[in-house]
Amino acid sequence: MPSPSEELRKLQADGLLRGLVPLESPAGPQVTRGGRPLWNFASNDYLGLACHPEIEAALIEGVRRFGAGAAASRLVCGTLVPHMLLEEALAQAKLTEAALVFSSGFATALGVIPAVVGKTDFILLDKLSHACLVDAARLSGATLRVFPHNDLDKLQHLLASIRAKAPAARVLVVTEAVFSMDGDLCPLREIVGLVEAHAALLLLDEAHGFGVLGESGMGLAEREHLQQRVTFQMGTLSKAAGLSGGYLAASREWIDLLVNRARPFIYSTAPPPALAHAALAALRIIRSADGRALRILLENNISRIVASATPIIPIILGSNEAAVAASTALAAAGYLVPAIRFPTVPRGSARLRVSLSAAHPPEAVAALATALQGIVLGKKTQAQMDEPTGPRP
Repeated sequence: MPSPSEELRKLQADGLLRGLVPLESPAGPQVTRGGRPLWNFASNDYLGLACHPEIEAALIEGVRRFGAGAAASRLVCGTLVPHMLLEEALAQAKLTEAALVFSSGFATALGVIPAVVGKTDFILLDKLSHACLVDAARLSGATLRVFPHNDLDKLQHLLASIRAKAPAARVLVVTEAVFSMDGDLCPLREIVGLVEAHAALLLLDEAHGFGVLGESGMGLAEREHLQQRVTFQMGTLSKAAGLSGGYLAASREWIDLLVNRARPFIYSTAPPPALAHAALAALRIIRSADGRALRILLENNISRIVASATPIIPIILGSNEAAVAASTALAAAGYLVPAIRFPTVPRGSARLRVSLSAAHPPEAVAALATALQGIVLGKKTQAQMDEPTGPRP
């Protein structure tokens, strides 16, 4: 068995060693790291709410009214009024009967999926789904089938095959609304049609769609007018909402079952009530005219770099070394843009991941576009020159 130091050396040799680099400022559109100001194109604060004065004030008010912590799990004595108000507001916004709040998006997945399906059931999972969905699927004990990214034909084949063999089993299709490393959307309307045709359940992770897509910012399902046809609408409060936490919106029966079966919910101390109080303020902003105005600013910033419906812009460079070198060069030029490598993305697809926010000044976005042209295209050109010529083995 290799020692920790040997494993670390292997990560270093493969260009996969990571470390923690603290910011010396709040996580806004411009941050300070290593004593240097950097335009922050790394965070998921899509609407700029992480430092919004109304949300900061709500968090402070929440501490004063409800204390710093919940002090117990929800089923013991940790349920406070802000938790209930937030869940009611989320259910109303998502057009469901009920909702349940968890401590994080990861905890939501780990709680929900194993509570919904088990050893006699099946999960069909998009290949590019987030690690929390993959881990939860494995933890459930259900038979797991992975279909190629957004491949409707393969999904249809799997559904038909499973239904022919196990007509009474629960079948859960799991996908993301906006894929976190590619920024593309799932074909939701077609997936809903397949799920309904085969009497399956659908879990849609709206982590990167919440706050960004839809008339009131409730995500892809709202944009496509499909909220009431999605069994489980999962999301997070740690991205566009600017805080932390996760949620699941569904029917009252499913939520009541999760209260009794979702282990991360049952056996974890409740999220701080002040955080729920602040999240309620964030939800109000997202759904308001101010939220719509922020989404317009975000759309304008996206259009300055690429034609896309989402603020996630991947720039695939291939090798770990090329991605890290490009990220380092951008930092030297004043831009924080992370290099994303395996296992977050498949091997050979290391990339820069640009995340845009409504809070970015237009001139900073335009300057980033120029820097990307100079630094990234140069790296791509060099990588192409370094590729061996002739037939590959």
